[in-house]
Amino acid sequence: MAGNQRVYKQRIRSTQTLQKVFRAMELIASSRIGQARRNAQEASPYDHALSQAVAALGSYSRFDEHPITQKRTDTNRVAILVVTSDRGMAGAYSATILRETGRLIEELVKDGKEPVIFTFGRRAHSYFTFRERTVEYSWIGESDRPSDAAIDEVATVLLDYFLTSAAAGGVSSVHIVFTRYVSMVSQVPEVRRMLPLTVVDVDGPGQINREDIVATQPRVHPEASGAEPLYEFEPSASEVLDGLLTRYVRSRIRNSLLQAAASELASRQQAMHTATDNAEDLIITYTRLANAARQGDITQEITEIVSGADALGAE
Repeated sequence: MAGNQRVYKQRIRSTQTLQKVFRAMELIASSRIGQARRNAQEASPYDHALSQAVAALGSYSRFDEHPITQKRTDTNRVAILVVTSDRGMAGAYSATILRETGRLIEELVKDGKEPVIFTFGRRAHSYFTFRERTVEYSWIGESDRPSDAAIDEVATVLLDYFLTSAAAGGVSSVHIVFTRYVSMVSQVPEVRRMLPLTVVDVDGPGQINREDIVATQPRVHPEASGAEPLYEFEPSASEVLDGLLTRYVRSRIRNSLLQAAASELASRQQAMHTATDNAEDLIITYTRLANAARQGDITQEITEIVSGADALGAE
């Protein structure tokens, strides 16, 4: 029984150590989630303003003629950016994204496409490397706090691959698999096709609505009978549209990475809070078992003393 006490006390000490680690990681995630959530939310007004600007330009330039909106048929290569975490201890955050990526890859292969993998986060890079799948480009170390430089590099690389010729290794489309932040208890895995840009919905991810082109244009006089403002473009409307569409795509990619960062921190905080509570339950259980073992040892010792005394008295 004394051996059982030692085992339980050792388990209590090791569980208490783990509980301190879990609690520290929970506090770190809690301190960062506020800023990450603000960064994700504050990106939306900028995205909407860009959408309105692009929509207003639709009356002066053709969307369909821009390379970013044109469907490519000269290559079967399709880029997939997989956004996971750099570290574990975030529950099923990375595993969910990797499952969604697996489904997307299967669908693309069935359609005769050749997936080209890009990863943002160490977990995705390790996952595909372990399975001996080529990773075209990888970003590591900033999954929960992506810097502006890293975001700009990701957007530049993906745009370059889409605009590059098939002979030089270009891709026909770009997909992003990430986690959209809804609330502290809800994060939703999402697959978005970023390129080619579809002219469909001004409020959608990476899309512009033709029907809203006139509706989103500012009025010089709100009381006027619908007269639209006149714009002068320098150097030309097509070049202004080119700059805005490029900025719009970069903004959508930035928004996805910021949403993923907030989702990762929320998942980690929730997972570490649960782990801390479970560690406390284990400590209580092991303490009760250790007390029971100690009580058993005491009872056994008393029984042996009484038995010895009775034996001496009988002599």
